[in-house]
Amino acid sequence: MTFRPAALFLSAILLMPVFGQLHQTPPIDADKMPNGKSQRDEMLKADYDKSLKDVAELAKIAEDLKSELEKNDSHVLSVNALKQLDSIEKLTKKIRSRMKRF
Repeated sequence: MTFRPAALFLSAILLMPVFGQLHQTPPIDADKMPNGKSQRDEMLKADYDKSLKDVAELAKIAEDLKSELEKNDSHVLSVNALKQLDSIEKLTKKIRSRMKRF
């Protein structure tokens, strides 16, 4: 008994809905917290609040860096300015990873 590729392909297409029903994801309402709120929504809200706080800190560090660069000579970069740049980079990565999560 030989199978032709077209027959095999056709049977695979016909069985796809059956296999799809076996591996269904749970309903969206399954991740409710005891108070009735969605766990995902609460996590998003907490991440949003953290991001706002980090962005405010980022703006403050950027302003401090700007004022430090303006008061120094054009050819001199202080160690404090480098530390501020590192802080800016870390905060930016933290915010970016938090926003890409969902």
